Amino acid sequence: MTIIQNDPAIRTSTGTAWVRICSYTDLLPERGAAALVAGHQIAIFRTFDGRLFAVGNRDPFSGAYVISRGIVGTRGDEPVVAAPMHKQPFSLTTGVCLDDPSTALATYPIRVAGGMVEVSVA
Repeated sequence: MTIIQNDPAIRTSTGTAWVRICSYTDLLPERGAAALVAGHQIAIFRTFDGRLFAVGNRDPFSGAYVISRGIVGTRGDEPVVAAPMHKQPFSLTTGVCLDDPSTALATYPIRVAGGMVEVSVA
């Protein structure tokens, strides 16, 4: 699933800008979705336990925007996505590559509000 988001950001009292992406139920567990938010390609994942993660969609090793198509799993207790091109595992929590800690994906705050998934890029 690819989502192009043109809705304006919702600002909270703390000044954080949240952009609605999709309904929580639109996200399939262990499958990624790509969203274009304020010029950022973001890969969004919902795990089987219901947690949400948002990381950059660009694979730093291949340069391709394919992270949302990666394989979701765990390494120990760490939720990860394996990049589809070269299979490097990235932590969904920190964005750090578990095989090369000097390389990381951007991470973004994500939440559910009123049944809608929202991401902040500000």
